[in-house]
Amino acid sequence: MLSKLFLLQSCMIFLFIFSVPLKAQTQQTFTGWSAAFFTYKINPRFSIHFDGQARSTDQLKDIQSFIIRPGLNYHIKNNMIATLGYAYIGNQRNISAIHGWIPEHRIWEQFIINQKFTVLNRPSTLQHHFRLEQRFMGQPAVEQNELVTDRYDFAQRLRYFTRAIVPVSETTSFTDGAFIALQNEIFAHIQNAPNGKLFDQNRGYLALGWRVNPKFDIEAGYMNQYSLGRNNKTVNNIIQVAAYLRL
Repeated sequence: MLSKLFLLQSCMIFLFIFSVPLKAQTQQTFTGWSAAFFTYKINPRFSIHFDGQARSTDQLKDIQSFIIRPGLNYHIKNNMIATLGYAYIGNQRNISAIHGWIPEHRIWEQFIINQKFTVLNRPSTLQHHFRLEQRFMGQPAVEQNELVTDRYDFAQRLRYFTRAIVPVSETTSFTDGAFIALQNEIFAHIQNAPNGKLFDQNRGYLALGWRVNPKFDIEAGYMNQYSLGRNNKTVNNIIQVAAYLRL
Protein backbone atom coordinates (compact mmCIF):
# COMPACT_ATOMS: atom_id res chain seq x y z
CA MET A 1 0.00 0.00 0.00
CA LEU A 2 2.85 2.39 0.84
CA SER A 3 4.50 1.79 -2.52
CA LYS A 4 1.21 2.65 -4.26
CA LEU A 5 0.95 5.80 -2.15
CA PHE A 6 4.51 6.74 -3.10
CA LEU A 7 3.82 6.25 -6.80
CA LEU A 8 0.61 8.28 -6.57
CA GLN A 9 2.40 11.13 -4.79
CA SER A 10 5.22 11.02 -7.35
CA CYS A 11 2.79 11.36 -10.24
CA MET A 12 0.99 14.25 -8.53
CA ILE A 13 4.27 16.10 -7.92
CA PHE A 14 5.42 15.68 -11.53
CA LEU A 15 2.06 16.83 -12.86
CA PHE A 16 2.23 19.89 -10.63
CA ILE A 17 5.80 20.78 -11.59
CA PHE A 18 5.22 20.63 -15.32
CA SER A 19 1.62 21.89 -15.53
CA VAL A 20 1.76 24.99 -13.33
CA PRO A 21 3.74 27.20 -15.77
CA LEU A 22 1.23 26.43 -18.53
CA LYS A 23 -1.92 27.36 -16.65
CA ALA A 24 -1.43 31.09 -16.52
CA GLN A 25 0.94 33.88 -17.39
CA THR A 26 3.30 34.10 -14.46
CA GLN A 27 6.59 35.72 -13.59
CA GLN A 28 9.47 33.31 -14.18
CA THR A 29 12.63 33.48 -12.08
CA PHE A 30 15.81 31.38 -11.78
CA THR A 31 17.61 31.10 -8.44
CA GLY A 32 20.05 28.93 -6.51
CA TRP A 33 19.51 27.55 -3.02
CA SER A 34 21.98 25.83 -0.70
CA ALA A 35 21.04 24.03 2.51
CA ALA A 36 22.60 22.01 5.32
CA PHE A 37 20.49 19.91 7.72
CA PHE A 38 21.96 18.60 10.98
CA THR A 39 20.58 16.30 13.68
CA TYR A 40 22.42 15.41 16.87
CA LYS A 41 20.92 12.82 19.19
CA ILE A 42 21.35 13.68 22.89
CA ASN A 43 19.69 10.55 24.27
CA PRO A 44 16.98 8.07 23.14
CA ARG A 45 14.25 10.69 23.61
CA PHE A 46 15.81 14.03 22.61
CA SER A 47 17.86 15.37 19.72
CA ILE A 48 18.87 18.77 18.37
CA HIS A 49 17.82 19.95 14.94
CA PHE A 50 19.59 22.68 13.01
CA ASP A 51 19.39 23.81 9.41
CA GLY A 52 21.01 26.72 7.63
CA GLN A 53 20.13 27.94 4.15
CA ALA A 54 21.16 30.62 1.68
CA ARG A 55 19.07 31.65 -1.34
CA SER A 56 19.99 33.84 -4.27
CA THR A 57 18.19 36.57 -6.14
CA ASP A 58 17.00 36.06 -9.73
CA GLN A 59 19.75 34.96 -12.13
CA LEU A 60 22.07 34.17 -9.20
CA LYS A 61 23.15 37.80 -8.91
CA ASP A 62 23.19 38.21 -5.14
CA ILE A 63 22.04 36.72 -1.84
CA GLN A 64 18.30 37.23 -1.40
CA SER A 65 17.81 35.58 1.99
CA PHE A 66 19.36 33.32 4.58
CA ILE A 67 17.79 31.09 7.23
CA ILE A 68 19.07 29.90 10.61
CA ARG A 69 16.65 27.39 12.16
CA PRO A 70 17.41 25.47 15.39
CA GLY A 71 14.95 23.17 17.15
CA LEU A 72 14.58 20.57 19.90
CA ASN A 73 13.24 17.15 18.87
CA TYR A 74 11.31 14.78 21.11
CA HIS A 75 11.26 11.20 19.79
CA ILE A 76 7.80 9.86 20.62
CA LYS A 77 8.45 6.53 18.89
CA ASN A 78 11.10 5.22 16.51
CA ASN A 79 9.21 6.77 13.60
CA MET A 80 7.51 9.77 15.25
CA ILE A 81 9.16 13.05 16.24
CA ALA A 82 7.75 16.27 17.70
CA THR A 83 9.81 19.47 17.42
CA LEU A 84 9.70 22.96 18.89
CA GLY A 85 11.97 25.51 17.24
CA TYR A 86 12.90 29.06 16.33
CA ALA A 87 13.96 30.50 12.98
CA TYR A 88 15.69 33.71 11.95
CA ILE A 89 15.30 34.77 8.33
CA GLY A 90 17.23 37.66 6.84
CA ASN A 91 15.65 39.11 3.69
CA GLN A 92 17.29 41.61 1.35
CA ARG A 93 14.81 44.37 0.54
CA ASN A 94 14.91 47.40 -1.75
CA ILE A 95 12.94 50.64 -1.41
CA SER A 96 13.69 53.58 -3.72
CA ALA A 97 17.10 52.08 -4.62
CA ILE A 98 18.02 51.76 -0.93
CA HIS A 99 19.04 48.22 0.00
CA GLY A 100 19.02 46.60 3.40
CA TRP A 101 18.36 43.46 5.40
CA ILE A 102 15.00 43.07 7.08
CA PRO A 103 14.48 40.23 9.58
CA GLU A 104 11.68 37.75 10.11
CA HIS A 105 11.41 35.76 13.34
CA ARG A 106 9.48 32.50 13.56
CA ILE A 107 8.40 30.09 16.24
CA TRP A 108 7.57 26.69 14.80
CA GLU A 109 6.05 23.40 15.95
CA GLN A 110 6.39 20.22 13.92
CA PHE A 111 5.27 16.59 13.89
CA ILE A 112 7.16 14.04 11.75
CA ILE A 113 6.15 10.52 10.71
CA ASN A 114 8.76 8.30 9.02
CA GLN A 115 7.74 5.22 7.05
CA LYS A 116 9.74 2.42 5.42
CA PHE A 117 8.70 0.43 2.37
CA THR A 118 10.15 -1.35 -0.65
CA VAL A 119 10.07 -0.23 -4.29
CA LEU A 120 11.45 -2.66 -6.92
CA ASN A 121 13.61 -4.46 -4.33
CA ARG A 122 14.93 -1.17 -3.00
CA PRO A 123 14.47 -0.30 0.71
CA SER A 124 12.96 3.18 0.63
CA THR A 125 11.75 5.78 3.10
CA LEU A 126 8.83 8.19 3.09
CA GLN A 127 8.68 11.12 5.50
CA HIS A 128 5.71 13.33 6.32
CA HIS A 129 5.98 16.46 8.39
CA PHE A 130 3.35 18.90 9.50
CA ARG A 131 4.67 22.31 10.57
CA LEU A 132 2.87 25.25 12.15
CA GLU A 133 4.68 28.60 12.04
CA GLN A 134 4.09 31.82 13.96
CA ARG A 135 5.69 34.49 11.81
CA PHE A 136 6.83 37.94 12.95
CA MET A 137 7.61 39.61 9.62
CA GLY A 138 9.68 42.78 9.63
CA GLN A 139 8.29 45.62 7.49
CA PRO A 140 10.86 47.99 5.93
CA ALA A 141 10.98 51.78 6.06
CA VAL A 142 13.55 54.38 5.02
CA GLU A 143 15.10 56.53 7.73
CA GLN A 144 18.05 58.85 7.14
CA ASN A 145 18.74 57.19 3.81
CA GLU A 146 18.91 53.72 5.39
CA LEU A 147 16.55 50.77 5.36
CA VAL A 148 15.25 49.94 8.83
CA THR A 149 12.58 47.69 10.35
CA ASP A 150 9.50 49.83 10.93
CA ARG A 151 7.32 47.19 12.61
CA TYR A 152 6.52 43.46 12.71
CA ASP A 153 3.38 41.95 11.20
CA PHE A 154 2.13 38.68 12.66
CA ALA A 155 0.82 35.73 10.65
CA GLN A 156 0.41 31.97 11.03
CA ARG A 157 1.08 29.38 8.35
CA LEU A 158 0.66 25.62 8.04
CA ARG A 159 3.03 23.49 5.96
CA TYR A 160 2.72 19.86 4.86
CA PHE A 161 5.88 18.19 3.52
CA THR A 162 6.44 14.72 2.11
CA ARG A 163 9.77 13.29 0.94
CA ALA A 164 10.72 9.89 -0.47
CA ILE A 165 14.22 8.45 -0.86
CA VAL A 166 14.71 5.49 -3.21
CA PRO A 167 18.12 3.84 -3.81
CA VAL A 168 19.21 3.68 -7.43
CA SER A 169 20.54 0.12 -7.15
CA GLU A 170 18.84 -2.96 -5.77
CA THR A 171 20.00 -3.70 -2.23
CA THR A 172 18.82 -5.31 0.97
CA SER A 173 20.18 -2.55 3.21
CA PHE A 174 20.81 0.99 1.97
CA THR A 175 23.90 2.28 3.78
CA ASP A 176 25.73 3.98 0.92
CA GLY A 177 25.41 4.74 -2.79
CA ALA A 178 23.24 6.76 -5.13
CA PHE A 179 19.59 7.59 -4.46
CA ILE A 180 16.70 9.57 -5.89
CA ALA A 181 14.91 12.07 -3.67
CA LEU A 182 11.41 13.21 -4.52
CA GLN A 183 9.51 15.66 -2.35
CA ASN A 184 6.67 18.16 -2.28
CA GLU A 185 5.60 20.81 0.21
CA ILE A 186 2.43 22.89 0.28
CA PHE A 187 1.96 26.07 2.35
CA ALA A 188 -1.38 27.43 3.58
CA HIS A 189 -2.14 30.59 5.54
CA ILE A 190 -4.38 30.19 8.58
CA GLN A 191 -4.17 33.69 10.09
CA ASN A 192 -3.38 37.16 8.64
CA ALA A 193 -2.38 35.94 5.18
CA PRO A 194 0.14 38.37 3.63
CA ASN A 195 -1.34 37.72 0.17
CA GLY A 196 -4.94 37.75 1.41
CA LYS A 197 -5.46 34.12 0.33
CA LEU A 198 -5.47 30.67 1.92
CA PHE A 199 -2.90 29.27 -0.54
CA ASP A 200 0.65 30.54 -0.22
CA GLN A 201 2.97 28.36 -2.29
CA ASN A 202 3.94 24.86 -3.42
CA ARG A 203 7.42 23.40 -3.81
CA GLY A 204 8.01 20.29 -5.93
CA TYR A 205 11.55 18.87 -5.92
CA LEU A 206 13.50 16.10 -7.66
CA ALA A 207 17.14 15.37 -6.81
CA LEU A 208 19.94 12.87 -7.31
CA GLY A 209 21.94 12.17 -4.17
CA TRP A 210 24.77 10.12 -2.76
CA ARG A 211 24.75 8.46 0.65
CA VAL A 212 28.36 8.61 1.77
CA ASN A 213 27.61 6.56 4.87
CA PRO A 214 24.51 5.95 7.06
CA LYS A 215 25.00 9.37 8.71
CA PHE A 216 25.76 11.64 5.75
CA ASP A 217 23.91 12.41 2.47
CA ILE A 218 24.56 15.00 -0.21
CA GLU A 219 22.28 15.82 -3.15
CA ALA A 220 21.59 18.24 -5.98
CA GLY A 221 18.35 18.76 -7.84
CA TYR A 222 15.65 20.95 -9.33
CA MET A 223 12.86 22.62 -7.36
CA ASN A 224 9.77 24.28 -8.82
CA GLN A 225 8.36 26.88 -6.43
CA TYR A 226 4.92 28.23 -7.35
CA SER A 227 3.95 31.26 -5.23
CA LEU A 228 0.71 33.18 -5.18
CA GLY A 229 1.10 36.86 -4.30
CA ARG A 230 -1.58 39.43 -3.62
CA ASN A 231 -1.67 40.54 -7.28
CA ASN A 232 0.72 38.21 -9.08
CA LYS A 233 1.94 34.63 -9.51
CA THR A 234 5.57 33.51 -9.59
CA VAL A 235 7.24 30.32 -10.79
CA ASN A 236 10.73 30.14 -9.34
CA ASN A 237 13.03 27.60 -11.04
CA ILE A 238 15.58 26.58 -8.42
CA ILE A 239 18.81 24.61 -8.52
CA GLN A 240 19.40 23.32 -5.00
CA VAL A 241 22.38 21.66 -3.33
CA ALA A 242 21.80 20.13 0.10
CA ALA A 243 23.67 18.12 2.71
CA TYR A 244 22.24 16.01 5.58
CA LEU A 245 24.24 15.01 8.65
CA ARG A 246 22.82 12.71 11.36
CA LEU A 247 24.87 12.11 14.51
